[in-house]
Amino acid sequence: MANETEESNSTLLPVSDGNADKFNIEAAEILANEALRMSISDAVPIYEQLLATFPTSAKYWKQYVEALMAVNNDEATRQVFSRCLLNCLQVPLWRCYIRFIRKVNDRKGIEGQEETKKAFEFMVNCVGADIASGPVWMEYIVYLKSLPAQTTIEESQRMTTIRKTYQRVILMPIHHVEQLWRDYENFENSVSRALAKGLLAEYQPKYNSAKAVYRERKKYLDDIDWNMLAVPPSGSPKEEMQWTAWKKLLTFEKGNPQRIDNALSNKRIAFAYEQCLMYLYHYPDIWYDYAMWHAKSGSRDSAIKVFQRALKALPDSEMLKYAYAELEESNGATQAAKKVYESLLGDGVNATALSHIQFIRFLRRTEGVEAARRYFLDARKSPNCTYHVYVAYAMMAFCLDKDTKLAHNIYEAGLKRFMHEPSYILEYADFLCRLNDDRNIRALFERALSSLPPDESVEVWNRFAQFEQTYGDLTSMLKVEQRRKEALSRMTENGESNLENSLQDVISRYSFMDLWPCSTKDLDHLARQEWLSKNVNKKIENPVPVNGPSSADRSISDISMNSNTSSKIIFPDVSKMVIYGPTQKPATLAPTLPVLSSTLPDGITRGGPTTSINDIVKALPPSLATFLANLPAVEGPSPDVDFVISICLQSNIPSAAKSQQPAPSTSDVSASTKFRQSRQGKRKDMDRQDEDEISNVQSQPLPRDAFKIRQLQKAARATSSRTGGSASYGGSASYGSGFSGDLSGSSG
Repeated sequence: MANETEESNSTLLPVSDGNADKFNIEAAEILANEALRMSISDAVPIYEQLLATFPTSAKYWKQYVEALMAVNNDEATRQVFSRCLLNCLQVPLWRCYIRFIRKVNDRKGIEGQEETKKAFEFMVNCVGADIASGPVWMEYIVYLKSLPAQTTIEESQRMTTIRKTYQRVILMPIHHVEQLWRDYENFENSVSRALAKGLLAEYQPKYNSAKAVYRERKKYLDDIDWNMLAVPPSGSPKEEMQWTAWKKLLTFEKGNPQRIDNALSNKRIAFAYEQCLMYLYHYPDIWYDYAMWHAKSGSRDSAIKVFQRALKALPDSEMLKYAYAELEESNGATQAAKKVYESLLGDGVNATALSHIQFIRFLRRTEGVEAARRYFLDARKSPNCTYHVYVAYAMMAFCLDKDTKLAHNIYEAGLKRFMHEPSYILEYADFLCRLNDDRNIRALFERALSSLPPDESVEVWNRFAQFEQTYGDLTSMLKVEQRRKEALSRMTENGESNLENSLQDVISRYSFMDLWPCSTKDLDHLARQEWLSKNVNKKIENPVPVNGPSSADRSISDISMNSNTSSKIIFPDVSKMVIYGPTQKPATLAPTLPVLSSTLPDGITRGGPTTSINDIVKALPPSLATFLANLPAVEGPSPDVDFVISICLQSNIPSAAKSQQPAPSTSDVSASTKFRQSRQGKRKDMDRQDEDEISNVQSQPLPRDAFKIRQLQKAARATSSRTGGSASYGGSASYGSGFSGDLSGSSG
């Protein structure tokens, strides 16, 4: 058995070792179940591993301490409880704690009773607001009643403690609040009926308020999964539902629906946040909201403690570190904030460019210009220093220190290192534009374009052309655009066509912001023509889209500056797309008609799919043909069923005309003709009644509700079936009522 345990231990432990499977819930459950069957010495490493991954799982903590209690290892049990109780505010775990305390203190006499009483008080203070804490309060009250009282003073103190405990719990919106109220009534009446009348009248409204809030609170708590393990957010629907449920509960608690004093309300809100973090432990937004709620409530120290716990739970979260530093700095604790920024920087080797930038700004705010300059000189030597650091410090010098020369020097120093970065060139150009230094702007563009490869210089060329449109004259504008075409034509196969002037160039030159020298229709047309011109020489297996590229997916830069990059656009495969045409030939609808008998009425033989619609309509009974003629002409997709039913109810469908033709020979008469002649004789006396019923239905106003329309249709069908009946003929085709227009074929 020991060998089997070791084998299972060795095979299960690696499941949750790697980062990919670290939060594998199924593997964790397997490990927990396996630990139940092990000895405590073998199970402890597994419990420690599970709780290192899920430190807020009250289920695993409870299983751990119960295993220790089973072997009477009191000291280890105390240590485990001290690690988990304050972070796992769940009633089953706390009841396990109180069982352990009572077991330990029962043999200590009066001293043990006081310790147990303190443990009970500690428990109700921590989890007394839980909606399932009713049994906890009841157990506490029963324990208080069981305490011996040697003197009258001790008895009075005991009764006072019980009364205060009852008065606390009946204000709690928890499951057993009604039973606790009844117990309180019995308690007061057993002590003094005269005193009970006044106390019960005083607390009755408060109890009613707690009971009403309990009903509302229960609705929010019922949506929460109390067995969920805390895992990093993955975006699954279940996780999003739980996040939403907790958010709703927190909003409910913050509204103080019971209208209690602020101290008690804040305690309940904090309790809700603590319980929420047991399950959303890896959600930085919950930690941030909790800390900010403390800060707004005036408890700065509590907010700091929450941030410290959050960074312990999520040590790699830069968002929380910046938020924590911001809180410290806003409260004047610059040294504490500086430590947070330094933790972001680490040893400086792995520091990100963003952490360098934010620390420079922090030093500029708190220690002045010189401290920021010194750190910038050190930061630019970092291997992770990007052009963003140069841009940020240059703009700081320009905007905050008003030092244009220093900003210009920083940009020039960065140009030696980041000449290959188009984004840096554009930032430098924007800075020079603010200075209105058009000469240096042109020089910058020329230097950059001479060193950048064509595929990386597109944005720089576009900005150069835009600059000339604003600062240059017509000659320089046209010259730059021509140079741009020549440079970028090398990137495409049809480079010669790109050198030609196009109307898009005119639109680019003479548009301003969202003002265009043409209509949207013209833009669509030009964009389509541009796309066709670029693909005219290509072997296109699929047909050209009917509507061409959509103007909704095009920006200003696509039309004016990025015309040479459209060859990189991946168009959808339209080989299986069907062009929608509302008008179709009648022959195409033939296969969709109901299957008729091989010999249609009136002696027309069906010729397969090539039979025309007109021939088939002529073969239908006159009443059904009249009904079809009264239907509205609806082109395109299938019509609205409710609309068609309403037209059916409003149509004046005449009864079938009585045939006066002589009876043909037996060999010439089809089965359908025999059926109609037989049916005419049987329906002769019922025609008038049918017309009256149909006219009654048609005289009613058209209902708007689709359900009522269907009910009317069913009633009409039922009436028709009662009056018309059905005639069975050997080898005949039987038709439904003329009102419904149903066609059914049967062959015997």
